Amino acid sequence: MALPTVIIPGYLAGAAPYEPMVAHLQGQGIAAVTVPLTRGSWLPTLGGRSVQPILAAIDGTVNRLKAETGSDRVNLVGHSAGGWIARIYLGEQPYTVHAADQQRTNCWEGYQHIHTLLTLGTPHTSQERWTRRNLDFVNQTYPGAFLNSVRYVCIASKAVYGERWRTWFTYNSYQLTSGEGATWGDGITPVTAAHLEGAENLTLENVYHSPKPGSAWYGSASIVPQWAKYLP
Repeated sequence: MALPTVIIPGYLAGAAPYEPMVAHLQGQGIAAVTVPLTRGSWLPTLGGRSVQPILAAIDGTVNRLKAETGSDRVNLVGHSAGGWIARIYLGEQPYTVHAADQQRTNCWEGYQHIHTLLTLGTPHTSQERWTRRNLDFVNQTYPGAFLNSVRYVCIASKAVYGERWRTWFTYNSYQLTSGEGATWGDGITPVTAAHLEGAENLTLENVYHSPKPGSAWYGSASIVPQWAKYLP
């Protein structure tokens, strides 16, 4: 039987847009829930500040799902920024990058509860200065598929090529993330940034980063089975 699964929303996203993804996973026999975030949950993290509020919400959801299902471990599915924040949660080193975190209890060492971390369009690298402080902590403390006890699966997509004039927004998003705008990605995250060294790295075709009318995204009914098969 498949392990229970916790979905971590992307930056500034609440849980509601992920309910169809939850339903698709449940339809495949996977007990799934989304971390109960709202857009407002992210406000304390703006400007590159601590993501501790998100870590606490992840930890609470993981422990609640374990208690409800009786499972000793669960899977994490992190969409976009949810994927690299999950890497902080998994780690064993204190997350005290920000001064405020040194005065409060933080949530880490989640590796004890997690079998597989599967990321969807996660920018595991960034050139953007507001993101760098947190991401540098992740990549310097836990480079690549760091933990031997956790299985890492990283899903990227080749949907939109960044062109300076024709796809200006995408080009700039790719450049801010990886330093190269003229490359392939899901419209937000380039393929190179969505993969991690040492992980099971997979690239889907024509899958967009976020819901888009008339197009498939990582949470579409036709796409979920393509990555859900990697969840144990």
